[in-house]
Amino acid sequence: MKKKETEGKKVKVSPLGDRVLVEPLEADDEKSPAGIIIPDTAQKEKSKRGVVVAVGTGRVTDEGKTIAPAVKPGDKVFFNSGWDNEVEINDTEYFLVRESDILAIIK
Repeated sequence: MKKKETEGKKVKVSPLGDRVLVEPLEADDEKSPAGIIIPDTAQKEKSKRGVVVAVGTGRVTDEGKTIAPAVKPGDKVFFNSGWDNEVEINDTEYFLVRESDILAIIK
């Protein structure tokens, strides 16, 4: 996965609805109890960490009300991702996920 620092850069993407654009943080390789390094690609599927880059306007209820997202740009989050929500913008890979795929804000 290509990675470039986006700090100081403006990303010109506006997610729609309850979608959130997240830049993934580098995952650390883990070590087994015997000291063998297990690369991220060989580890079991788990949530990813990232930084929120942009958010949509929010989720629209059945009554037509818009509920604003609970996250804002700059928040560090844990999120679930899939192969189908990766996007590349200016040679940097991001995830475009629904707000419901964000599990927690890291304080």
